[in-house]
Amino acid sequence: MFLAALSLSYICKALGAIIMKSSITQIERRFEISSSTAGLIDGGFEIGNLLVIVFVSYFGSKLHRPKLIGIGCFIMGIGSIMTAMPHFFMGYYRYSDNDISSLNSSTLMCLVNQTTSFTGTSPEVVGKGCEKESKSHMWIYVLMGNMLRGVGETPIVPLGISYIDDFAKEGHSSLYLVAMIGPIIGFIMSSMFARLYVDVGYVDPSSIRITPADARWVGAWWLSFLVSGLLAVIASIPFFFLPKIPKTSQKQRKNSSSPNVLQTDKEKNHMTNLFKQEKKASANMTGFLKSLKSILTNHLYVIFLVLTLLQISSFIGSFTYLFKFIEQQFSRSASEANFVLGIITLPAMASGMFLGGYIIKRFKLTMIGIAKFALFTTSMSYVFHLLNFPLICESKSLAGLTLTYDGMNSVDSHIDVPLSYCNSDCSCDKNQWEPICGKNGVTYISPCLAGCKSSSVNTISNSTVFYDCSCIRDSDRQNSNFSAHLGECPRKKCKNNYYFYIALQVLSSFCTATGSTSLMMILM
Repeated sequence: MFLAALSLSYICKALGAIIMKSSITQIERRFEISSSTAGLIDGGFEIGNLLVIVFVSYFGSKLHRPKLIGIGCFIMGIGSIMTAMPHFFMGYYRYSDNDISSLNSSTLMCLVNQTTSFTGTSPEVVGKGCEKESKSHMWIYVLMGNMLRGVGETPIVPLGISYIDDFAKEGHSSLYLVAMIGPIIGFIMSSMFARLYVDVGYVDPSSIRITPADARWVGAWWLSFLVSGLLAVIASIPFFFLPKIPKTSQKQRKNSSSPNVLQTDKEKNHMTNLFKQEKKASANMTGFLKSLKSILTNHLYVIFLVLTLLQISSFIGSFTYLFKFIEQQFSRSASEANFVLGIITLPAMASGMFLGGYIIKRFKLTMIGIAKFALFTTSMSYVFHLLNFPLICESKSLAGLTLTYDGMNSVDSHIDVPLSYCNSDCSCDKNQWEPICGKNGVTYISPCLAGCKSSSVNTISNSTVFYDCSCIRDSDRQNSNFSAHLGECPRKKCKNNYYFYIALQVLSSFCTATGSTSLMMILM
């Protein structure tokens, strides 16, 4: 019963972690916060975990461990639900300042010889500068919910492992800790909900003119946290009905069918020693300080601690922004990024973990051999990470910001940009961001700044096409106007780099997972 409940709690723990990582870019857009603030929200889990983990790990072993794990699961579930709550108290998400039902408004199209003129910078931008600031502080509740999730997750790992090691058969404890389906469910669920609009059920889908491929799209991120929170609350229930120490009569009944009397006597002595340790254990600060001194004076343990600190820091730092990197660098949607990382890398990691365990068992590696094997796998993963640098893509082709309007030359100075001779009489708002992709493969800031004078909507694909765009032209047809469609242009030269990048992610994840079994053995 305990193993089943602990497995479910492990699944919920991994599920919540993956959901937060995969939703961080959508949370950033929804609350209009910077990447650094989004990183602070993601780090809230570790902040909450760090506040209580030392005391829970030590003093929790002297108390009722199953109930403490149950309380932790319940708090973890409440934290996930609290993370989703700001969605219900905020207004509808506005990806544009314009009326979503009017594509022919003066703020979108080029209206020649109009008296309306935008002088460039709005009062809001003047007061706040170029950096976008959040219009709402509701993201603080997301931070608090993630911190609460970190506090609740604290007792699951240390108390669960110690409970299993105390009462499970020797040599079989590691078999109970396989819970790879949590991340798989998390990636798939995040990918599915990322395709749904954030205000699904509240707005008319036909009024939404952006697609999941648009950089402004925000999926139903809050649904994932609700599901994860409810599962964690359900997972907490069985722990409240489990004993502090399994009854001896149950153990004896289990062993009565075994012909090995010596093994039975050994297990009886093991249970007796556990009862004595529980009675003699003094859960006080003096014992805690003695235990702390004992491990901190263990040189091998301190070296392993530094190693873990470096590895976890690099993993958290890279994995937090991995989804945003794929979205922006390779022009992929959040749904696709979640799906690809989950479906491709997780099987590679699972295979690596099993292969690492098999190699250690097959060749009967000693502790020195295990350390050398860990060094080899970590070095290979490092080499694969270095190969990511040549795959960095070129800058986006954005007329008026990175390229001139003819698409041929780079922009040297941003004075009077993005205005040009082709849109000088269109009365455009330079602060409006409504990107369109021209036939020449260049992205333009808005239909107005591209000089587009008409548009139509394709009822079959629900896509918007703009015509008579005076600024969209190439070097071969200088005097011809081109059409454009809503959304940014993909970087075609970077398409192959994306597949190489995913392949390197698979190889790197495989090597890291292969060595993770070695690191766990060294720790034990």
